[in-house]
Amino acid sequence: MATLRRRRRDAPPPRSGNSEVDTLRAFLDYLRDSIATKVEGAPEPQVRTTIVPSGTTLLGLVTHLTFVERSMFLAENVTDWKATFQPSSEDSVDGVVSRYRETVERANAVLDGCRDLAAPIPRPGAKRPAPSVRWALVHMIEETGRHAGHADILRELIDGSTGR
Repeated sequence: MATLRRRRRDAPPPRSGNSEVDTLRAFLDYLRDSIATKVEGAPEPQVRTTIVPSGTTLLGLVTHLTFVERSMFLAENVTDWKATFQPSSEDSVDGVVSRYRETVERANAVLDGCRDLAAPIPRPGAKRPAPSVRWALVHMIEETGRHAGHADILRELIDGSTGR
């Protein structure tokens, strides 16, 4: 049986941002939304089924990115990064995407107070030194963009869906 190819309308990159911080945040939010949208509506059980040799799953990517956001912007300690790619058996697509979007909202609330890109990310009680806001934003753009690319490929392999 042939895979039904669904094409999503591509969302163009942001064109806004009068300052460096606004531009960086706009691109990060664009990528965050891209990956959440890519996973929304993905079918079970394929969304958690390993279909590539690395063992990466679509649901695992969003689970991992949730932990990365929490670590970077909310000062939560992660001790086993490999485990962050493993959603629990009780996790649903809607639940994982919802947790990701809620975490992004919390991270953005922290970033709303960060206008000086050279200043450290606020991390009350963190066990390690905080990077600069600039470094954190660029790292999160790289991390989210990399995994959004993985999600594009996995989603197309799962059900033929393409586009951002």
